[in-house]
Amino acid sequence: MTDASATADRPLPSQESDCPPLFRNAPSSVAFKKLRKRLLREVRETIDRYGMLPTEPRARPPRWLVCLSGGKDSYTLLAVLLDLKWRGLLPVDLLACNLDQAQPGFPADVLPAFFAAHDIPHRIIREDTYSIVTDKVPASKTYCSLCSRLRRGLLYRTAREEGCEAIVLGHHREDALETMLMNLFHGGRLAAMPPKLLNDEGDLFVLRPLMGSAEADIGRFARAMAFPIIPCDLCGSQDGLQRAEIKKMLEGWERDNPGRLGIMARALSHVRPSHLHDPALFPFTELAIDGAAPAGAHEEADPCGAAAAMNARMFAAD
Repeated sequence: MTDASATADRPLPSQESDCPPLFRNAPSSVAFKKLRKRLLREVRETIDRYGMLPTEPRARPPRWLVCLSGGKDSYTLLAVLLDLKWRGLLPVDLLACNLDQAQPGFPADVLPAFFAAHDIPHRIIREDTYSIVTDKVPASKTYCSLCSRLRRGLLYRTAREEGCEAIVLGHHREDALETMLMNLFHGGRLAAMPPKLLNDEGDLFVLRPLMGSAEADIGRFARAMAFPIIPCDLCGSQDGLQRAEIKKMLEGWERDNPGRLGIMARALSHVRPSHLHDPALFPFTELAIDGAAPAGAHEEADPCGAAAAMNARMFAAD
């Protein structure tokens, strides 16, 4: 089936000569320009909100290792960061990086050709993690956990070798929501995916600038830009993944109630520890009658949205 929005976005190549090489053949439609502007704004807001850039002057700009898997998310991440850098809004040196994990049938020439065609500084790492994962994990189990650990270690090593202070990943809003529900349903804890993380060794940041962007927008952008997508056959070939089931559930909620995922994502940055049950986050034992209450200990000032909607329906019936 043809994606109508992507087709409508692609008819006319951009006539811009003064633009990043990656955007020289970008669509010139109004719809695409609005989409591009929205992603730029969201990524810039995420970078500012979570302090991804150093605040003090430096002799040299920081260097980021931008990780590309060949999927729509990482292509879009790289494109937006290059766009921001070209506009003078991202004072960072960017190094694109792909980890070739020796998966059978992996098209090893696609990303090097893509980088060369668009003058993008890059490094390709070739390590046979596929054999390790398939040897250690039974075919009936999911490969994601071990594959992720091996990949992370290789990327950390590469970032240090290249003098990078941050590894930049293409996770987006839906990825964070899926992780939150995975932890809720299967891990018994409330945790999502942080936009900024310091590694255990304390020498590298893990950054996710697309955390405020919707997967649907990223997909439309990638299709309009005609990125050469490489599917992940290692994990994607396995049926019954818990994350895939949660993804279907989220898609159903958004389909039936447009805007629902945006509201859920907003909740990740509007947390009230006093209304949860973790004494490590809120001093419940310090609450006392006629005593000085800890900050955030009082009842909600605003009414519950669900209760307000129910009241509105009840009184409307009268």
